[in-house]
Amino acid sequence: NKNISQILDLSMEEAVEFFQFDYFLQHTFELMTETGLGYIKLGQASPTLSGGEAQRLKLASELTKSIDKSKISKKPKSKPTLFVLEEPTIGLHHADRTKLFCLLRRLVDEGNTIIVIEHDVDLIANADYVFEMGPGGGLHGGRQVFQGTPVELAKCDTSPTSSFIRRLIP
Repeated sequence: NKNISQILDLSMEEAVEFFQFDYFLQHTFELMTETGLGYIKLGQASPTLSGGEAQRLKLASELTKSIDKSKISKKPKSKPTLFVLEEPTIGLHHADRTKLFCLLRRLVDEGNTIIVIEHDVDLIANADYVFEMGPGGGLHGGRQVFQGTPVELAKCDTSPTSSFIRRLIP
């Protein structure tokens, strides 16, 4: 009971509800919402997106490849995926970062592997495993400073990051 103009005016969050009849579309719009794009309109032109919104749209687009298509076709369940993300939290509001953390955790729980290059200490503190490179940037970097869990990182006296992680991990 909607024309194309009305559909294009739906936000991603509204599209999740509207497209309940289509498994793949509904889950695609759920991914958009989980990456913090729930307020974007379906018909919004891509040049009007901010850099952060465009990056999250690309991320969500890639994540659609991990949607279990065995529920809508005779294709076998997709194999786990390796995701490599560079600075996915840049420009994100705290609430959107929290949504992103939940999405990344869900993807790992579903058997996927995620490698994140990141400076955000909240994301580092929520990681399963950390490799810290440094000790500085450029010519002063490129060596492994630390390898282990965030809890172990918080206890590491030689890591420049440990004092920041210590504040987040008891």
